[in-house]
Amino acid sequence: MNQLRAALRRTLAPAPVRHALLRWTLLLLAVAVWQLVARAHGSVYFPPPAEIARHARDLWFSGPVRHGFLTEAAVADVLPSLGRMAAGFALAAVAGIALGVAVGRSRRAYALCNPVLQFARAVPPPALVPVFVVIFDFGTPMQIASIVFSAVWPVLINTAEGARNTDPLRLEVAAVLRLTPAERLRFLILPSALPRIFAGLRLSLSLSLILMVFSELLPGTANGIGFTLTDAQSRSDLLTVWAALALLGALGHLLNTGLLAVEKRLVGKGRTTTV
Repeated sequence: MNQLRAALRRTLAPAPVRHALLRWTLLLLAVAVWQLVARAHGSVYFPPPAEIARHARDLWFSGPVRHGFLTEAAVADVLPSLGRMAAGFALAAVAGIALGVAVGRSRRAYALCNPVLQFARAVPPPALVPVFVVIFDFGTPMQIASIVFSAVWPVLINTAEGARNTDPLRLEVAAVLRLTPAERLRFLILPSALPRIFAGLRLSLSLSLILMVFSELLPGTANGIGFTLTDAQSRSDLLTVWAALALLGALGHLLNTGLLAVEKRLVGKGRTTTV
């Protein structure tokens, strides 16, 4: 029996590989069903995914090799959107981690700030965009500010919770070893808070993508994926609308996958860090 189990383990793929194959199989099945139903229905409002993919390639990824296959439309619309989102997400991450550690390590600061943080987190992010339009007017500063203000709260709150829950015994050992505050932060607090920090970063990444698109839907925007959506809708170019939606879904998946890979690497290191 043991030899049979060993033989089955050798023949079966590892669990991560099986899970990946299952996810991609389900995705391919869903796309195949969509393709068949769209072909059979023939509606202009729901084009087949093959046509959407072909249109997206022609629109954004059929450029010269020296430009990374990016077309002029991709350079004009996709790259500015990614730049705004990256700037807003980076600022939100840095500010959220720094303020979260400061708040989480002080009981008094946490007690005072927690109601304000919970209130700010509960405000729907798109509702704040008109406020930033009044403050910054239309343009890139308004778009980045709206992303930062909405994406900072998940990082800040999760970082504060992670820093607050650092093992007291390990802090006592650090005090006995006379570690400096910087060493405690590096070797104890941040490794302990890393899982919560990355949980906040994943939420912030999703919010950054949402706010990036929403801010580009407003009047006065001259480029971006959101601008492409509104422009295509005004021209009844539904194929471009679907291509932009597919592009946003692919970008969200790729960015989340990359963040998960970074989390797996850093959290694994953080768990092995000892005093």
